[in-house]
Amino acid sequence: MPIFLARLLARLGMLGTWWTPVLVFAAVFLTSWPLMALAEPAGSEIVAPANYWWYFVVTASTVGYGDLYPETAGGHAVGVYVIAGGIATLTTVFTRFAAALERAKGRRMRGAVTVDMSGHIVLLGYTPGRTEQMVDELTADGSSRIVLCAWDDVPTHPMPDREVTFVRGDLTDDGVLRRAGVDRAYSVLVDARDDNEALAIAITADHVAHGAHLVVALRDVGRVRQLRYVRETLRCVQWHSPYMITEELRDPGISEVYTQLMTHGDAETYSVRLPEALGPVLVDRCQTSLGRRCGATLLAARTGDELLVNPGWQTQLPAGSVLYYVGSHRLTPEELTAALHAEDSRTDR
Repeated sequence: MPIFLARLLARLGMLGTWWTPVLVFAAVFLTSWPLMALAEPAGSEIVAPANYWWYFVVTASTVGYGDLYPETAGGHAVGVYVIAGGIATLTTVFTRFAAALERAKGRRMRGAVTVDMSGHIVLLGYTPGRTEQMVDELTADGSSRIVLCAWDDVPTHPMPDREVTFVRGDLTDDGVLRRAGVDRAYSVLVDARDDNEALAIAITADHVAHGAHLVVALRDVGRVRQLRYVRETLRCVQWHSPYMITEELRDPGISEVYTQLMTHGDAETYSVRLPEALGPVLVDRCQTSLGRRCGATLLAARTGDELLVNPGWQTQLPAGSVLYYVGSHRLTPEELTAALHAEDSRTDR
């Protein structure tokens, strides 16, 4: 019977498919029932239609509750046949599952998968060491889902130990970028091997992306004007600043804020020391006075050897602390003192 069934399945093209365990299970059931009816005495409970299917399932799965069992030697032989058929079926099922999992893992490692997520971050291009650093920064808070899309010269998943989906192919091909989910991404980074390649990839990414924040890492920031022709809202970041790149991917527009803080614009960053005569001062008092009287915003404070970035408003700053702020001009200690006193007078009223 097993040999005949195997030949029949092979002829029908079903051998080695999911139909194999189904047909084996069905064949054993349909042949064992009449055999059990012949082997057992008339009126036996085990061969009743309402009972045999239950006996067959628990016996074939080798559970064997013992609530129903054959009484004759022939019934025992049929029971062995059912057990053997069940083991063969389960072995086939587990083999199919293992093969399917292995194929899925192989596709994942080869980058042959198609991403079905949305709202994720796509990295177009891979540079050993550099890309791992950016991935670690992006996933540090556990909220970012990352898809790495690399050229064909990256044969297998370069970081299988990280929660990163890998897609492989031609980065200037629409189909490859769609497999990476660029059309459904939150933000997309073009991190190419040179600026010419970055331009080519950016053109394709702009064509595929719908509303995604597109960031291009450039070695020569003078190429920004060329990339502006691709998309006016495209953001270019210096290639040598991976941290700035990851910040821009998570919080679109923040690189422009950093650039304005570091260059001569409408507002710049300055520092001023709290005069000793003022004594300890709350951050609340400094922040309010700077904002209301000087049009400035406190960024950080240094108290001795400790730097407090964005300090809590109830933090007390000792006399002589250095305040770092962004404003339209540099304040003198005297102007700071006058602003604090003016705010105190307003509060007292």
